Amino acid sequence: MNSSDAEAPPRRPPPRGSLAAADGGGGDLGALYDSCSGPVYRLALRLCRSSQEAEDLTHDVFLRYWQQGRYDPARGPVLAYLLLLTRSMAINRLNQRANRWQLVQRWSQHLFPAAVPTPHDRAESEDLAERVRGALAAIPANQRQVLEMAYYEGLSQSAIGALLELPLGTVKTRARQGLIRLRALLHDSPAQP
Repeated sequence: MNSSDAEAPPRRPPPRGSLAAADGGGGDLGALYDSCSGPVYRLALRLCRSSQEAEDLTHDVFLRYWQQGRYDPARGPVLAYLLLLTRSMAINRLNQRANRWQLVQRWSQHLFPAAVPTPHDRAESEDLAERVRGALAAIPANQRQVLEMAYYEGLSQSAIGALLELPLGTVKTRARQGLIRLRALLHDSPAQP
């Protein structure tokens, strides 16, 4: 062990004032990074939900801090400034990602329009719809009502129970019995050539 190593004090983060001076007075950006990168990274990870993006964002935050030099020590501690910068940059990235996704969706709709059904496809769909309507008409009204509310109106079984003033178990039983009956009727009905 060197005598210079023995005399070196233990490593501690610089106090708030010296962190602020680290940027303005040509100080040590490395010391600032060592003391503040943990909280900045944790916030970035929480916002981005990806360790790679959080690492990139942490790097970009410190890079912007160093390049812009906009921190004013009179307005608060440097860590608060860095966390605010992290939040702002993360929100910008998330918005940019959402905008890119929307742009891709829009272009994909223009480039790859939905397939136009052929007359044969339409005839098959109409035939299937007629078979389903006939099978629904053949099941008991209470089962049909529950199935129609669930599938056509998109209601949950608990919402159906509340609307019909029925216990949840009764709604579930009617839905299950109705589906079993529909399956039997649709399997038994011949497909028309």
